Amino acid sequence: MEPIIINDLTFAYPGQKPLFNHCDLNLSSDWKLGLLGRNGRGKTTLFRILQNQLAYLGQVQASLNFGYYPLKIIDPNELVWNNISEVAPQTEQWQVERELNLMATDPALLWQPVKTLSGGEQTRIMLATLFAQNDLFPLLDEPTNHLDQHGRKLIAQYLKQKQTGFIITSHDQHFLDQIIDHTLVIEQHQLILEHGNYSSYFKQKRVRDKDAINSNEQLLKEIHHLKKVQSTKKQWAQRAESEKKNNSHADKGFIGAKAAKMMKKSVIVNNRLNKAITEREGLLQDVETTVPLTINLQPTHLQELLHITDLSLSYPGHSLCSNLSFTANSHDQILICGNNGTGKSSLFHAICGNFTGNQSGEIRLSSKLKVSVVRQDYHHHGTLREFAKYYQLNYADFLNLLRKFGMKRESFNTPIEDMSMGQQKKVELARSLVEPAQFYLWDEPLNYLDTYNQDQLIKLIQTVRPPMLIIEHDQHFIDEIATKQINI
Repeated sequence: MEPIIINDLTFAYPGQKPLFNHCDLNLSSDWKLGLLGRNGRGKTTLFRILQNQLAYLGQVQASLNFGYYPLKIIDPNELVWNNISEVAPQTEQWQVERELNLMATDPALLWQPVKTLSGGEQTRIMLATLFAQNDLFPLLDEPTNHLDQHGRKLIAQYLKQKQTGFIITSHDQHFLDQIIDHTLVIEQHQLILEHGNYSSYFKQKRVRDKDAINSNEQLLKEIHHLKKVQSTKKQWAQRAESEKKNNSHADKGFIGAKAAKMMKKSVIVNNRLNKAITEREGLLQDVETTVPLTINLQPTHLQELLHITDLSLSYPGHSLCSNLSFTANSHDQILICGNNGTGKSSLFHAICGNFTGNQSGEIRLSSKLKVSVVRQDYHHHGTLREFAKYYQLNYADFLNLLRKFGMKRESFNTPIEDMSMGQQKKVELARSLVEPAQFYLWDEPLNYLDTYNQDQLIKLIQTVRPPMLIIEHDQHFIDEIATKQINI
């Protein structure tokens, strides 16, 4: 067991409020620790601090060699093993194969080009490479992204049986509940460390939030009452002053003394009320809330938007989907389901006309249909203003969507490539929601999004019912929004 001791940690990105402010933590390398928190709260930043990649104030004491997931891909056109040899040259092939076998994954994937692997297959390769290195303490940043339901079950079982500890971030509650024994949560103004899994933490949080809401309601009533009293006192003082000015025949000395006395008393009372109001405002507690999202769905008179007949996709030596047929109509929210590697993302590439493998069958997309795509892989750079200009987005509407997703105004000046993965995903989704469209292709939209944002998307789709094809593995999301499921 090796401790990870954090003393008086303070960190902020330039021009932004601190993500960590005089924080103290004492963690153990034996723990299977879930690192939780909303997007942009500093989960990945904490990982970078532990790896000594960022300058910070305070102390981090740990005699551990930290390994980070996801691993860097050197050349996606090269074989998987060649990439592993570049990023982890001390790792033996048999060690990686051993870990792949524990995940019920075919080691033959090592001899395919990286670009031919699905996101889930790449995830298993990266995890196997990381855990094959016995001298590393793993920091796992959203490994459930890109994993199908079967893959998540396999990875959960794999991590559950590990004798060593690790720190993991994920927004899949069911997945975390199976593997973690401690939770560290970055809330709005504090770090919460608890023994137990995600459900245990969230149960306690609901109790805290309920108490905070009740307390806030009482405090707001008191503040309203105090401000009302304050207004009444000011009116009394103003009437006394008015009486002094307008009563020309009365005893000026008496009225003046009375007015002065009233004004002095008013100032004292006003100061006392201001102090009471300020004290109560200081007791108000932040509770996580969300607002409804909007979508720039354009009307269409078309009933049938997409028709696919006997579609087969493959790469040389690697078959994907075959004989696929279905129709997408103007009121459909169709979930494309299937294990990793069956060609779900390739289907989207084929619909958009940029699939690079072998293709047969028919894809008939209605002409002049405005299609908006959310991609799994995106590499945005530059400022939000430059991004909006490039995609011809209304800048004010674009920023408004990002605010609804919970992004802070101070992060709007951060280059997109320096944002957290959750913030970058919000940029990708906000683009799709703002641009005018009649049909939506969303490839794993929930990746990197916290549960609050996931609920926002569910409510939006349930309310507007835009025509969509969606690839997603989260069963709760599928149950809530799908009108039809296509299994590949």
